[in-house]
This record gives sequence, C-alpha cells and structure tokens, in this order.
Amino acid sequence: MTWTQQFTPVGNSVIWSSLIALIPILYFFWALAIKRMKGYMAGVTTLLVALAVAILAYKMPASMAFMSASQGAVYGILPIGWIIITSVFLYKLTVKTGQFDIIRTSVVSITEDRRLQALLVAFSFGAFLEGAAGFGAPVAISAALLVGLGFNPLYAAGLCLLANTAPVAFGAIGIPITAMEGPTGVAAMEISKMVGRQLPFISVFIPLYLVFVMAGFKKTLEVLPAILVSGVSFALTQFVSSNFLGPELPDILSALVSLFALAIFLKFWKPKTTFRFQSEKAAHEVASASAEPRETQDQPAFTGAQIAKAWSPFLILTIFISIWGIPQIKTALTGHYEGANAFLSAINSIGHYLTFMPEVPWLNNLILNGSGEPIAAVYKLELLGAAGTAILLSAVVTKFIVNISWKDWFITFNETCKELALPLLTIMSVVAFAYVTNASGMSTTLGLLLAKTGALFPFFSPVLGWLGVFITGSDTSANLLFGNLQKITATSIGMDPLLALAANSSGGVTGKMISPQSIAVACAAVGLAGKESDLFRFTVKHSLFLLLIVCVLTFLQSNVLSWMIP
Repeated sequence: MTWTQQFTPVGNSVIWSSLIALIPILYFFWALAIKRMKGYMAGVTTLLVALAVAILAYKMPASMAFMSASQGAVYGILPIGWIIITSVFLYKLTVKTGQFDIIRTSVVSITEDRRLQALLVAFSFGAFLEGAAGFGAPVAISAALLVGLGFNPLYAAGLCLLANTAPVAFGAIGIPITAMEGPTGVAAMEISKMVGRQLPFISVFIPLYLVFVMAGFKKTLEVLPAILVSGVSFALTQFVSSNFLGPELPDILSALVSLFALAIFLKFWKPKTTFRFQSEKAAHEVASASAEPRETQDQPAFTGAQIAKAWSPFLILTIFISIWGIPQIKTALTGHYEGANAFLSAINSIGHYLTFMPEVPWLNNLILNGSGEPIAAVYKLELLGAAGTAILLSAVVTKFIVNISWKDWFITFNETCKELALPLLTIMSVVAFAYVTNASGMSTTLGLLLAKTGALFPFFSPVLGWLGVFITGSDTSANLLFGNLQKITATSIGMDPLLALAANSSGGVTGKMISPQSIAVACAAVGLAGKESDLFRFTVKHSLFLLLIVCVLTFLQSNVLSWMIP
C-alpha cells in the first residue's frame, strides 16, 4: 500500500498546515531554551511529538512514520555517531599518553592569548577539518582541542559551532554544492561561484565576531590586526577558489592559507595584553601570591621531534580523511567504483563486502512525493567508506606512534563508548526526528509557506536553508530538500534562480550551530552530555543574527547589487 505526501493537510491551507508543522520545532526550542531538558530527553520527546503530528495531522501511516524514524536513527549511528566515537577516542589517546601536554605547549608557544588560540584552532583548523571530512568531525575535534588547552567546555563547544559557520557550504570536499546540481539541473560550478560571492562576507566577519563574543569590543580591538589577517586571508582564498577552481577545495585552501598566515604573523606581532578567562586570572593571581617557587609557570621546552610526534595523530587524521574524501576513492570505498584502475578496483572489492544497503521495510518506495514519484528508503551502512572509519584507522596508526599497548588502546575505546552512550541516544533521536519531518512532508509545507512571500522572497530565501539545516543537521540535505523549490519560486517571481540556490546554502550555514545534531555532537565531544540546553541558549542568538546578515545580503544582491550574480 502506498501513501502520497500531502503538504497542506489542514483545511487545504498552507498557513494552517505550517502552524501544525511547526509544532515539533517549537517544542524542541521550548524543551531546550526554556524547559532546559537534557539533550536526550528533548530529542526523544521531540521525536514523539513529530510522530504524533505526522500520523494524526498528516495522515501518514503509523508503520511508515516509525520506520522513517528507524532510518534516521540508524543514520544517527552511522556515519554521525561513528565519527563522534572515533574523534573523541583519538583525542583521549593523546591525553592518556601525555602527548596532548606537548600539543598544548606548542600552541601556547605561538600565542598564550585565548582569543588568538580560538582563531587558530576553532576557525582555521576547524575549517580545514570541515573541508576534508564534515559531518560533525570538525566541531568534535577542534572543541576537544580547545578544552585540552584550558577552555571552558561549554565555551569551547559554542565557539567551535560559531566558527564552523564559515566553511560549511563547501564542507566535505564540496558535497553540499555538488549535490544540488542533480535535483536542480544547475551546474555545480555556477552555484559555487555565487556562494563564493556571498560567504566570503560572512567568513571575513566570523573571526571578528568570534573574538567579540569571547572578549567584548575593547579586547577585540586589541587583536584587530590578527583578526584581519585570519579573516581576510580566508575570505579572499574562499572567493578565488570557489569562482575559479570549483566547490571541492575552497575550505581546505582557505583554512591552510588562514592558518599559516596567522601563525607567521604572530611570529612578528603580539597583542599588548594576553587575554585569559576570568577563572584563569583568579588562579594566576593565587599562584603569583604564593611564597613558594612555581617552576611550572614556565613552559617546558620540547624538541621539534617531540612536537611533531605529539601532533602526528591529527596530521595522520587529516591525511586519512582527506583521502577518504577524494571522489574516486570514496566511490571505491563504498563498492561503487567502475573504472579500470587496479588499485581502486582492489579497494572496491573490499568496500563492496563492507557496504550494506538493505531496504527499509514498510517504507521503501511506498511514499509518493508531490509529483507521484516513489521515494527510495534504505539503511545506508557504509562501514569502510564512513569518515569515522578513516578516523579509527588514524587511531590504529597512532597506537604505534605513541607506543600505547593494545590493552590500554581497547580500554580507552571502551571508556569512550560508555561515556558517549547518552549523547548517541540524543543524536539518534534528533536525526530520527529529521527523517520523520521530511518523510511526512512537514519540511516541504514550511518551505511552501516561505515561498509565498512574493517580492520579499529574496529576503526570506536564506531562511529556507536555515530551516533545512536546523531540521536535517546538514547543508547537503537542506540543499537537496529545498533546492528545487528555491529554483521554481525564484523563477516565478523574477529572482535569479542561481541567487536563490546560493542563498539556500549560505543561509543554511547559519543554522548549523543550532541544529539538534550539531548541539548533541558538540556536547558529546567536550563531555557535556545533558547540557545541550545551555549550549543551545548560547548559540541561538548568534544563529539568528548571522541569518539576518545573509538575508539582507541576498535581498541586496537581488536588487541593487545584481551585478554580483555570475
């Protein structure tokens, strides 16, 4: 028996149907921002609310609603949960073997200033990981690094989510952009050019905004030269690479240029004062007042070889996830390579046996979309091709570099899994909620409402992307979900459809920091399971502010700045 999605199930009205479709989203906001529920409780109850709305209001068969939730829960485990487990595990290995003490010292040797450390780790290094891997790894790893450096866990998670705004649209080797080409028929290179004429304005602003959130206006001005080096180098590289090379490399190139530019600049320039958090200042004053000598106040000296060894787990991680992101290799890892290369064919043979795509029972091809076409539903289990597997292999190589026994290696892995049990439940439930929302048609209902804004649609166009990423946790998914709707609506009102597609992706990046998935991932990485409501309250105002900037920019580009459209 098939079921056809109905996008206006309540009185055949988009407005009334949208109000009903908003119930799970508003409930989630209430659960975290006002009720301050623990993440797993907010996730599970939001899923139940979404199921109720899907079944009662949208008349979705209960079997289909629950099976779509199961599809989302499985995706929450693999690849998302798998990335979190392996990322935190790799970090814990460096801590347990004492290597992270050397990493901390090496960063401090560049700068002891917390503002500049945030730019180096959260902004530049996080953007590099976003470009190479995506799917939660950048926030998980960079936030864990900041905590190891001495940042408050909540602050570290929040700053990394905020910093991750700049690179998301070109994440994971440009997948969000290239994925939009299929359903819209617009060349990925053209979309890349337009996104590259929007996001650099955000990218150059993020370092300034990041430091302002940390330290306030006065302390931000103290490090303005460093902020400009970081932001301008990133934004210029992002513009040039997205407009002349394509969507695959902007993040990686921009991050590397920004990272090295700032590190070199800090060799010749230092801020007048060294910024530390209030808790650190208090501890520093107590230490200074002590009559006993404190040799530990001086940073121990490490050789270049020791520093290289300490950083090697993350260098190896970078190499592995970069390899995993290469399109031809990724195709082979998932058993879909059809070329003649002998090496890739060998990998393809292994990937074929480690890739499982079972159909979701009572769901696959049984839901018909608005055009009457069946929607495929499979459990996507790519064991070898998952980014988390690349990170696990990095941890295996790291075992030999840091000389930890297999016994301690497995004990650490077991400890990591136990610590992340509740965060994984949170991730599974919120991804399940996203799948129910999409399968029932609730997401499309909300998209249709925004599409009815007429002449104001250029302003509201980025809101569709923001909403899509909030629901799905992925700019790629949001682009697939609303890309065609953006194109059709833009054409009908006289807006350039290329601008609308770019706005969907650019608006989506501002929703990443409040996506339930992102919140759960960030809290899991820094050991704040159960504190998701605090992190959500920290990020939501910044998300809305940055979304407003993108909305205004898109509206201007549709009118007075139309010359910026390729």
